[in-house]
Amino acid sequence: MSVANNASISANIAGRYAQAVFDLIREQGAVDALAGQVESLGAALKDSEDLRKLIASPLFSREQQENAIGAIAGKMGLSPVLTNTLRLMAQNRRLFALPQLVARLGELIAEARGEVTAEVVSAAPLSAEQERKLTETLAAKSGKTVKLNTRVDEGLIGGMIVKLGSQMIDSSIRSKLASLQNVMKEVG
Repeated sequence: MSVANNASISANIAGRYAQAVFDLIREQGAVDALAGQVESLGAALKDSEDLRKLIASPLFSREQQENAIGAIAGKMGLSPVLTNTLRLMAQNRRLFALPQLVARLGELIAEARGEVTAEVVSAAPLSAEQERKLTETLAAKSGKTVKLNTRVDEGLIGGMIVKLGSQMIDSSIRSKLASLQNVMKEVG
């Protein structure tokens, strides 16, 4: 089985769990609370190597994974629906799909709120004013509330790359230099 197949299977499994959790939470009217919990869970996955080992290692038994994820969920104050889903995933040996679950829940929450996330890669960190102006411009263009996900890539030399949904705007100097180089090859 290839890595692409594994990623697809994980996304498929996570998608089903995420949709079930989201539907139950939406019925309870607690989407905003779920958003905070999903952010916390995502941050825990990013920051804790022990948590990543717990969800990925076959050395932990189902019972050990269930008890550990239940304790983590309790400490984090996760909702009973999300906690029970995580425990169920552990019982079914599906905790490896937790990162995809967090990502899919984030997408469902953003969709329900009418939000869209713009991926922004810049040559230097953006100031608060630049982020505000970019957010306003993208919101006006998309007609939705825009959340920025920024990162820095000094290899761009200058400028930025903005990806909003299926649209990409590349105003980086690296891109402009590559275009100029292609034009010069055609001429010479």
